[in-house]
Amino acid sequence: MLSDFARWLNQNRPVAMRIAAAIGWLILISVTHYKLNLEQGSARIIKIGYMPVITNLAAPLLDHTTKDNELVHFQALKFASFAEMAEALRNDQIQVAFMIAPLSVVMRQQGEDVKVVMIGNRHESTLVARKDLNIKTIEDLAGHTVAVPMRFSGHNLSIRRLINDNNLEGKVKVVEMNPPDMASAMVSGVLDAYYVGEPFAAQTLQSGHSTLVHYVEEVWPKFICNLVVVRNQLIEEDEEIVQEMVEVGARTGVWAQQHPREAAKIASRYWNQSEEVIHYALTQPDGRIRYNLYEPKQEEIQEMTDMMVEYGLIESNDITGLVEGRFAREANLEGAGTLDAIIRE
Repeated sequence: MLSDFARWLNQNRPVAMRIAAAIGWLILISVTHYKLNLEQGSARIIKIGYMPVITNLAAPLLDHTTKDNELVHFQALKFASFAEMAEALRNDQIQVAFMIAPLSVVMRQQGEDVKVVMIGNRHESTLVARKDLNIKTIEDLAGHTVAVPMRFSGHNLSIRRLINDNNLEGKVKVVEMNPPDMASAMVSGVLDAYYVGEPFAAQTLQSGHSTLVHYVEEVWPKFICNLVVVRNQLIEEDEEIVQEMVEVGARTGVWAQQHPREAAKIASRYWNQSEEVIHYALTQPDGRIRYNLYEPKQEEIQEMTDMMVEYGLIESNDITGLVEGRFAREANLEGAGTLDAIIRE
């Protein structure tokens, strides 16, 4: 029998070589998959989109604290723009998004089955202006250009309200720009001012290229920059996963408030930003960032939506079914003072 096989092999060498190569490829793929499964374990991966801003601090902390968890890993994926993130959420490339607040309304009104389950850290947005322009008040912005992250942003709503309240209609030019580009645009002279979530304002404040015009909470108390949007499919499939994510996210705020230096160190690795700038944004002025206002409230989202209608950004103020606050209300924050204790047993 062996001699028959040897004669066949000798007569059909090209075919035999192809078969051997195919078998070798299958073995390689099997070994690779086996190794990957060993490395990743059996943990379920929930993909979370975010932009590198303080209001989304929970995203890298969620990733960091669950990366070795045997049950679930909340994997943080950084995006270059909120528009790109929204498309990823639409197409189920991510299941959760730390999204600029008004964009969640737009997605819901466009028919996307999404829910707001949590609010990011508050009071972390700042209006700064180029230092050489000597802009100290909103009135001083007359004749100048100010950037906001996008038209569907709380910053755009806030600056429009300030323009209206101070009779500056037609006197201030408002443009859209991705937050990571704002600091360099100001330094190069393209921008006169920008209104954005930290730490992007802190970059030019620390470098001495800008001056503070106002903190957002001075003109809009409890301002919502970003909030957490979940595909409703995830809630229907596994409410416990959503509850875990919201609770761990809220608990990271308790820890970060007590350990801003350590939080800045972790965030800097995910965001590829200076640890010193992030720490500055987290602590200046002292006690500015609010971590405990994470429950989404219907009335707050409705107020924002009504402003969007007022300024012609959308036609309807209907947000039926968008706000789902029960996960935040049920979050247990007790004992979240250490990094190891963020995930409760």
